[in-house]
Amino acid sequence: MTVLERLGDCLWSPGLLGLFLAAGLYLTVKSGFFQIFGAGRWMGGALSGLLGGRKGNGRGLTRAQALSTALASTIGTGSIAGVATAIFFGGPGAVFWMWVSAFLGMMTGFVEKALAVRWREKGPDGAWRGGPMCYIARGLGSPFLAAWFALVCAAASLMGGNLVQSNSIAASLEAAFGWDRLAVGVVTAALTGAVILGGVGRIGKVSQALVPAMALLFLGGGVLVLFCHRAAIPGALERIVACALSPQAALGGGTGYGLAAALRYGVARGVFTNEAGMGTSAIAHAASETEDPVQEGLMGMFEVFFATLAVCTVTALVILTSGVYGEQAALAAIRSGAVEDAMLGAPLSAAAFSTVLGPLGAPFVAVCLLLFAFTSLLGCSYYGERCLAWLTGSDRWRGFYRLAFLAMVVWSAAADVQIVWQLTDLFNGLMALPNLCALLALSPQVLPLVGAGCRKGLRRSAPGGAPGSGPAGR
Repeated sequence: MTVLERLGDCLWSPGLLGLFLAAGLYLTVKSGFFQIFGAGRWMGGALSGLLGGRKGNGRGLTRAQALSTALASTIGTGSIAGVATAIFFGGPGAVFWMWVSAFLGMMTGFVEKALAVRWREKGPDGAWRGGPMCYIARGLGSPFLAAWFALVCAAASLMGGNLVQSNSIAASLEAAFGWDRLAVGVVTAALTGAVILGGVGRIGKVSQALVPAMALLFLGGGVLVLFCHRAAIPGALERIVACALSPQAALGGGTGYGLAAALRYGVARGVFTNEAGMGTSAIAHAASETEDPVQEGLMGMFEVFFATLAVCTVTALVILTSGVYGEQAALAAIRSGAVEDAMLGAPLSAAAFSTVLGPLGAPFVAVCLLLFAFTSLLGCSYYGERCLAWLTGSDRWRGFYRLAFLAMVVWSAAADVQIVWQLTDLFNGLMALPNLCALLALSPQVLPLVGAGCRKGLRRSAPGGAPGSGPAGR
């Protein structure tokens, strides 16, 4: 076991896993299970945000662009490669815990986004800026925890999220077309640079154009594969539940995955996919031109629902119904230390799609993953920029950061996939600790307002002169 793997396991099991689930459960109960009983409202709020208000003032993001930018980051490689990796290392039961973390995380996402808008601040250009570093510093009154989050988020954008995206792009294109990984990394960095140099406005426009198209493409292909394997769906669902609740018994004794592995990989990959509790996607929502924190919170709920309960579920069922994954074979490879890249991640997903799409399976997954990962890189770069600017108090380091970000995109294209995921898990956990503490402490500011008339109430309660926003300045 590597040092990174030991650190990640120590951080995630069991303390942080429990904190994620406990925080989500607490917010869910306090909201009266708003995910269920307020489904019409949060779905309607998301729909109105996506279809309305497409013209902005040019300085920030429209609601549709903010959601698209956040989804661009969340619907990344975690939706394809991350789900496959979770199933390989955690067994089918990991999918169940991914669902649980997403359901509870919907309320976590609501609180994050609402607080991000409530405590955001205006930059010198008049555009809104914010995120966990702002509501932790000003709402919670803890500059130390705010700096902790911002520092880890900036580091994670350079050595975490972007590594996963670039590595997965290169691996999938190499598997599908035999392309050189380093060359793919260079091209990916060039395309990414062309977008991020245009700032958050260009990132928002590109994300708004690409995210709906890529999501429909992937879901369409996944539904087709599931239709062809429809007879195996009930069995796959049964395996998911059985292996989640009693994984070793499900495999006939003490030879199966442990419950800890299912929990660890299910929750960790679910968090990586929907980012609920990590706080990163709240940075995109803070840039929205909306004046209503609660409406932005409703968009955050839809974001978690769509990224995990829709997209990731399709990936998981495609893998489990196609017959390309064998639990005993995976366990044997893990215990012998003979895990190969082709056994997990994007190659495993590609093999599953190929059972129906044939030779087109690998190219299909490669194209989908390329779109998912590319848009995720855009959101990741913006999060790192904002956190670095908050730490330094200015944008003077932006150019250096962008160069470093693009250099890491090139390097990670040929890096070891297991090291990449281990780094990502480590950074995600370190970001989540201060953010979850802040959400639990500040949730009374927004949770009582999810009912009727909450928009008016939150506007009155928000500090400062602008509706629903905090005063400018750190």
